[in-house]
Amino acid sequence: MNLRDLRYLVAVADLRHFGRAAQACFVSQPTLSGQIRKLEEELGVTLFERDSKSVTATPAGQAIVRHARLALAEADVISNLAHAHRDPFAGPLRLGVIPTIAPYLMPLVLRALRSRYAKLRLVLSEKLTAPLIERLRRHEIDAALVATDEGGDDLAALPLFVEPFWLAMPRKHALADADEVSLRDLHTGEVLLLADGHCLADQARSICGSRVAGNTLESGDLRASSLETLLQLVGAGFGTTLVPALALRGSWTTDAGVIARPFRAHDAQRTVRLVYRRSYPRARLLEALADVITENLPNTVKPLRGNVSARTRRSRSAASSARRPSA
Repeated sequence: MNLRDLRYLVAVADLRHFGRAAQACFVSQPTLSGQIRKLEEELGVTLFERDSKSVTATPAGQAIVRHARLALAEADVISNLAHAHRDPFAGPLRLGVIPTIAPYLMPLVLRALRSRYAKLRLVLSEKLTAPLIERLRRHEIDAALVATDEGGDDLAALPLFVEPFWLAMPRKHALADADEVSLRDLHTGEVLLLADGHCLADQARSICGSRVAGNTLESGDLRASSLETLLQLVGAGFGTTLVPALALRGSWTTDAGVIARPFRAHDAQRTVRLVYRRSYPRARLLEALADVITENLPNTVKPLRGNVSARTRRSRSAASSARRPSA
């Protein structure tokens, strides 16, 4: 067996379909099916139960797939270690970002990142926190930008900035002329939330308590899968909502019939972190990414990384040395 066969094995186990697994591995279905059959013959066990509708791993297959994942993860560590020693600031960096951060933060940093580290290829994926952390632990991404404190001995985090929440409301709202809004200014059931699974929904529920819209149509329970859609509901007069400060750069501030005011309440803020596996070998690259992010933040958030300029000079020097041909 070889690493290619193990990748085929894991793809079939994950997708439970030979055709989709072949597409994910960029090979033909007969090629992938043939390799799985050879692997079964080599190991002397049946790895998958096959029928006309689905493919399911056998008990033996499930146990072997678990070890295949570990073997592939270790192979990636070996590859990344070698790459990090050659040039930690070159090659792909697979970064996951939650949807309430990605469209507002990434445009601020992508150009600076490309300018400073020309050989770096950023591969972005946008998902909710739980799927991102799962992908991180499965070595499918290298790091994730999240707004929760993710625990676990296998993970580490670089705190980047504290982001306060603002209250978004219709332009004709009774509080529209206020300089700032406090929790006591809000009515019961008027704060709209994102759909469950968004950490911002959990944070808003924790902060606003009874002001959150309830679970019946009469109490105005309207959920949206994106912040932009939720703000459209606010603009249409269905309620108010909390928005993170970076989102104040969104187009909704000019064309959605919505205005935002500073929101004063206990813990009305979130901390954005860069989370990664402790075993990830390109820690210097993640420090450099964190510095680029911190240097390009607007003044609506509070950076948490001190002495960025000194680290930046070291990162630039290291990147320059790595690009310089050896004598």
